[in-house]
Amino acid sequence: MNRRNGFHDSGACDESGPGTARIDRWLFNVRLFKSRSLAAQAVNGGKVHVNDARVRPSHSVRPGDFVSFNRGATDFDCHVAAIPLRRGPAKEAAACYTESDASRERREQHAQRMRLAAALTPRPEERPDKHQRRELRRLRGR
Repeated sequence: MNRRNGFHDSGACDESGPGTARIDRWLFNVRLFKSRSLAAQAVNGGKVHVNDARVRPSHSVRPGDFVSFNRGATDFDCHVAAIPLRRGPAKEAAACYTESDASRERREQHAQRMRLAAALTPRPEERPDKHQRRELRRLRGR
């Protein structure tokens, strides 16, 4: 039994865990954001919606809720499958939500476009020397 939150630390994502969790904490624990403060900033900024409603960081989520937010250049949609007890390994965290098919398809299309753009980007055969780097910086306005 953990003294800070009153929950057992035995597993990250199990059925006997808490029934609800704060949205910012849930987003952090399932590894959709790198820190809890980044998750709270996204929620405060109106980028996170639970059941198609804008929420605050203290909003509770429970299994079955629909969570959507903007993840980089694509929208991410998922259903809450479980409430994790802690921020555990990525494999356990991924079991706590199910991504929608449309979201998965959008993400894969975006990744394909990024791979194509990287392949079409011209690459120099050798690294620029000191004078060429200075010229590149000047052209970029730095």
